[in-house]
Amino acid sequence: MANKVVSNDRFVKARELKSAKIPWDGYRIKKEAMGIGYKLCFYSLILGLCFVILYPMLKLFPLVFGEMADLGNPDVIWIPKEFSLLSFKAAFKIALGGSFMGLIISLLYALSMAVIQVFMSAMAGYSLARIDFKGRNIIFALVVLTFLVPPQALLISQYLHFKQFDIFGLITLMNGSTIDLINKPFVLYILAFLGFGVKQGLFIFIFRQFFITMPNEFEEAAVIDGCGFYRTYFKIMFPNAMPPIMTVGVLSFVWNYGDVYYTNYFHPDGPYLSVVLQRLFGAEQRDRINSILFDQFNVFLTSQLTFDATKQAALIIFLIPLLIVYFIVQRNLVESLERSGIVG
Repeated sequence: MANKVVSNDRFVKARELKSAKIPWDGYRIKKEAMGIGYKLCFYSLILGLCFVILYPMLKLFPLVFGEMADLGNPDVIWIPKEFSLLSFKAAFKIALGGSFMGLIISLLYALSMAVIQVFMSAMAGYSLARIDFKGRNIIFALVVLTFLVPPQALLISQYLHFKQFDIFGLITLMNGSTIDLINKPFVLYILAFLGFGVKQGLFIFIFRQFFITMPNEFEEAAVIDGCGFYRTYFKIMFPNAMPPIMTVGVLSFVWNYGDVYYTNYFHPDGPYLSVVLQRLFGAEQRDRINSILFDQFNVFLTSQLTFDATKQAALIIFLIPLLIVYFIVQRNLVESLERSGIVG
């Protein structure tokens, strides 16, 4: 009977509290209003940043996809009056010579450099992480120094070394003089093999940070199974380093594909598309490009805008392989960046 009375009292109190005005309604409304205001500010900031990032692309759209006769028309702001691919046709003819051979050569070069840099950087990173030898920390500090120091600081010594190439005086002893290796394609591969390729110090650092976090049980189990040092590396450690391999492979491919610094100094006459575009679309080439547009593509009103439209179309063609690679490896790349040891 007492329990029934207590339950009735609780029911009555609950009904009274439900019907009564809660004094905290004002606080709850204020909190919800602050949450809505915070979301509005957050999404406004995101939309603003997206607009700032996409604004150059939006301005580029009518420039490369419109008729060249409409360039400079104040009525054309975001959408061209008539869509045209003349800019891309002209860029394909001028920059690529009407074929994809230059693009294929650049892709093969970037891919081969990426393979070399992954292989050599992985071995160097593994040695610095897992092998205890005297001077290891000093060597690692020098590796870090190579990507902290601007490459311009090392350019003169590297250039002179390959301009007067010699190995401990042996070449001079046999030939009577040094060898000039500048403007030879294999110079870039020598740099990659020796660990001085594009951003290769950073790649060694990434592999070292990953291998140093791997448990010792992998190597101990490999030794128990009869694996030697090299077999342990190639069969156990290297296959388990897929996150840094993915990260370094993509970064190396992108940076070597778009490199103009090393290629300009060590192989300036090479067929690399990045160098070709820089050479073709310099400011001093404007009159030449406009004359080609006038003679071969019937663009009668040539100007700085027609030159810019052709140049931007060529750059878009140049960027298409990178966009394809990014969309293919996007998810795996993000996961690999998180697991590669960069933040370790």
